[in-house]
Amino acid sequence: MKNGRLTGKIVLITGAGSGIGKSTALLFAREGAEVIVNDVNETSGNETVGEIVEAGGAAAFAHADLTNAEMVEKMVERLMDNYGRIDVLFNNAGVSNVGALHEVELEQWDRIMNVNVKGVFLPSKYVLPGMMARKSGNIINMSSCIAEIGLARRAAYSATKGAVLALTKAMQVDYAQYGIRVNALLPGTIMTPFVEDYLRTSYDDPEAAIASLKTRQLSGDIGRPEDVAQAALFLASDESKFMMGSPLYIDGGVVFGKNA
Repeated sequence: MKNGRLTGKIVLITGAGSGIGKSTALLFAREGAEVIVNDVNETSGNETVGEIVEAGGAAAFAHADLTNAEMVEKMVERLMDNYGRIDVLFNNAGVSNVGALHEVELEQWDRIMNVNVKGVFLPSKYVLPGMMARKSGNIINMSSCIAEIGLARRAAYSATKGAVLALTKAMQVDYAQYGIRVNALLPGTIMTPFVEDYLRTSYDDPEAAIASLKTRQLSGDIGRPEDVAQAALFLASDESKFMMGSPLYIDGGVVFGKNA
């Protein structure tokens, strides 16, 4: 799109092979961005790229395990060589798990911390110097409304998303002087492939489980990846230029309201 909301922007989206990341990549491309699709899964990442290109957009795949510093650093170096800059970094990649604290295995704890927190730290660490040199940049971090509420058996996931929200605010203080904005998305329950799989494998009656989930949202419904993608588009665009260090809720009314 020649006159899209992101025309001329070079955007790196992590975890863009499926779910929210994929929906965001497709939307950003329709709005004129040149999208760099990162995912640890090459097949799904290239599928996202293929859909963008088939629709007339511009995209490329960048493989990296976001928990591996060397891989992330080399990925960013290649992108800077090819594109000269990254205007928007969307730290979207993440994993979840289920369990109260005493139920979480050490390997599970380490994995979710590595992917959800280190996976924000490393891309930001290597992208930021280029943004600082240009005195321009935009970083969006994927937190969750669970960072601000208690939810049963989500101990490790909650810890990571609280860390991402706190990190977002700290980053904004440090990098505002370089013209860099850093904001966070706080979705509620979104019907991603992970949630679909969790409902299918954890409940005898997935439809009843979905109905129960809907009752904790004022909207009476579960969100879709496209709902979060639209919020990410707002943060990535110049329309949100006065938002700095802000949490943006896309939760159907979970945090600030409760049905009687």
